Amino acid sequence: MPAFLWIDITKKGTMIQNYQQLVERIARSSGLTTEDIERRIEAKRAKLSGLISKEGAAQVVASELGISFEKEKMKISELLSGMKKVNVVGKIIQLFPVREYNKEGRQGKIGSFVLADETSNIRTVLWDTNHVSLIEKSTIKQGDVVEISNGSIRNTELHLTGFSDIKLSNEILSQVVESRVFHEKTIKELIQGDSVGIRAFIVQLFEPRFFTVCPMCRKKVSETGECAEHGKVLGEKRALLSIVLDDGSATIRAVLFSDQLEKVMDSKELETGFEKRRAELLGKEMLFSGQVRKNQLYDNLEFFVDDWKDIDVDALIEKLEKT
Repeated sequence: MPAFLWIDITKKGTMIQNYQQLVERIARSSGLTTEDIERRIEAKRAKLSGLISKEGAAQVVASELGISFEKEKMKISELLSGMKKVNVVGKIIQLFPVREYNKEGRQGKIGSFVLADETSNIRTVLWDTNHVSLIEKSTIKQGDVVEISNGSIRNTELHLTGFSDIKLSNEILSQVVESRVFHEKTIKELIQGDSVGIRAFIVQLFEPRFFTVCPMCRKKVSETGECAEHGKVLGEKRALLSIVLDDGSATIRAVLFSDQLEKVMDSKELETGFEKRRAELLGKEMLFSGQVRKNQLYDNLEFFVDDWKDIDVDALIEKLEKT
């Protein structure tokens, strides 16, 4: 699994770079200078009493100038939250298992992967059954270069609906940003759907839970070893660990599965030496990256961890010195 790249959007992070790139793109397309575009953006924000972000105002200015990004291919680093009808080409560097959902009487499947180009990467979510089937049938797979049309950006993720299109591309991308890009937020700032990084203390660890999954579809099997899709199987034992994180702004329950747990402890420690590891981890400050989801049963947010690692003190000091 690729490592993750830590970016603090509250300082000189990706969002500022994206905004500057957007201004430059508007200037090139309109024939105006970047200074002219900046003035128009500030005037638009002033007219709306500052109730719109600089990024949002830039998109309004682009529209007023007759500039549309619908037919242009954009770099991933240029994508901004709220953008619609975006087109991008990228390489799938990480493919996640298809998940099923049942929400408010609606059932379906969700596919997702991390898409990368030479400028950045972004988690991409597929909602349409035809798109999801491309993953299930291995029509698109990890390592493929794909072209996406008519996508939209929500909470730093690229979302595809039935009006979007995804297909294999002949474009060659030899150099892409493989380190996962996560924007840092405080726990208090988290919203459903965020793909973020958190620096927080582990303040509680619950007993690990063990379950068995089908080796083919990774879905939970019955006590008799029956998979709903593949019948009788030789199941694989998996683990789930729930912890509570606190960064000083709020707390949140975080969930780690076997793939993430193995980065810090092996399976034997989980089953026989957990109390020792619990004592070592309790109160420890670490870096966590993952997705924020809503627990429908308890109506609260939970953090599903993709990666966790120790804090690099030297890198942290260097980062603070630059701010």
